[in-house]
Amino acid sequence: MKNSDCLKGIEISNEYEDLICYGFDASIADSGLPWGVAWPKSADEVSRIVAYASDQGLRIVPRGAGTGMAGASVPHLADSIILSFEKMRKVIEINPDNMTVTLEPGMINSRLQRELQRLDLFYPPDPASLSICTLGGNVATNAGGPCAVKYGVTRDYVLELEAVLPDGSIVTLGGKTYKRVVGYDLKQLLIGAEGTLAAITKITMKVLPLPEDVITLLVQFNDLSAAGEAVSKIISAKVIPRTMEFIDGSAIKALEQYKPTGLPSGTAALLLVELDGHPATIQKEAEKVVQVCRALGGETAVAGDKAARDKLWEARRAISPALYHLKPFKINEDIVVPRDQIAATLTSLRALSLENDIPIVCFGHAGDGNIHVNIMVDNADKEEYARGLGLIKKIFELVLSLGGSLSGEHGIGIAKLPYIDMEIKEREMRLMKDVKRLIDPKNIMNPGKIFGAC
Repeated sequence: MKNSDCLKGIEISNEYEDLICYGFDASIADSGLPWGVAWPKSADEVSRIVAYASDQGLRIVPRGAGTGMAGASVPHLADSIILSFEKMRKVIEINPDNMTVTLEPGMINSRLQRELQRLDLFYPPDPASLSICTLGGNVATNAGGPCAVKYGVTRDYVLELEAVLPDGSIVTLGGKTYKRVVGYDLKQLLIGAEGTLAAITKITMKVLPLPEDVITLLVQFNDLSAAGEAVSKIISAKVIPRTMEFIDGSAIKALEQYKPTGLPSGTAALLLVELDGHPATIQKEAEKVVQVCRALGGETAVAGDKAARDKLWEARRAISPALYHLKPFKINEDIVVPRDQIAATLTSLRALSLENDIPIVCFGHAGDGNIHVNIMVDNADKEEYARGLGLIKKIFELVLSLGGSLSGEHGIGIAKLPYIDMEIKEREMRLMKDVKRLIDPKNIMNPGKIFGAC
């Protein structure tokens, strides 16, 4: 492999086996082989790798655990260096007095959750992939998760970022205080930028006290529209659940075939509603939820203990792999709509499914309008696969007509690149590209993602 004095001591590979392993992510985006894979252990090593890439005309593709669904960490250009942060996964400091945590970007989300729980603290953003996804990847994609309806997404917790810019310089953006209005908040530019502006090397985030108690409700509906309507009516009743997850009937069927959990079959939809806080308060909130759902024909059951709650969440997190029992290939989109448009969205998606004879399975974070739409096809059947791909634009047109967005948490990467101008208009797009060119004039940071050519 090519080498340089500035890279001495840094673990880098050009071996074919490594290039293959790091040449794809969890998306269906076209993948390729990178020029090399690097495993830095410090910000200084990241700086040296990025500076070398800039000098040699190579590109940098930052990578967490490769769980992204939009192709943001796919090395689709052959002159790319994959910058894998899996060896930078330390918790540097947990400060219970300030209620902050400082860590390296390769830290696994669920491991942080366990470390905090020992101190009666918790970090709310919890993507379905929390057992393997990294906090650096979560920051790069502004990840959400089931708790976002009450607690918000990743950007609501990031206080300070250390990052390496495209010229190799190291910057610190933000600070450790909860409030700060000195200059532009540049750290927000990096959150959700999918690695197109800088490589994040250290993160300081705020954390919260662990809630006193949790109540988990499972609500069964025989009418799809009623389930969607219940979401906005629960919020209107002044109840903000910790989570409010939606599962449609076809997802339940696939799940019970894959991993039987005892979820009620033959139903149109389920809502998994979780409330947290003071026991007396959440008991009253649970009663309100039951009343709202009953008025819409919903039947409510309560998870009696932690084991029952854990079983429900195990089922929820198993939906995605279970869908392959319906069809061998999944086209996954993570659309988001205003809460009061969820019912209209679900019924319209069901109609699209029937009209095109293609299963469209929906589940996700209904509490904040973020629905995972899964177009299930046999990709060996070229005609069926083409019909499935054709549904993507129709779904996006529907979502935008209802005031929604193409992505609630997966981002754009390269998978949604052909559709971004459906939502982002020309002037706004020029502003974004201007920012990219200013920070990354050589276009070495994850080029071709989000915007395509800059």
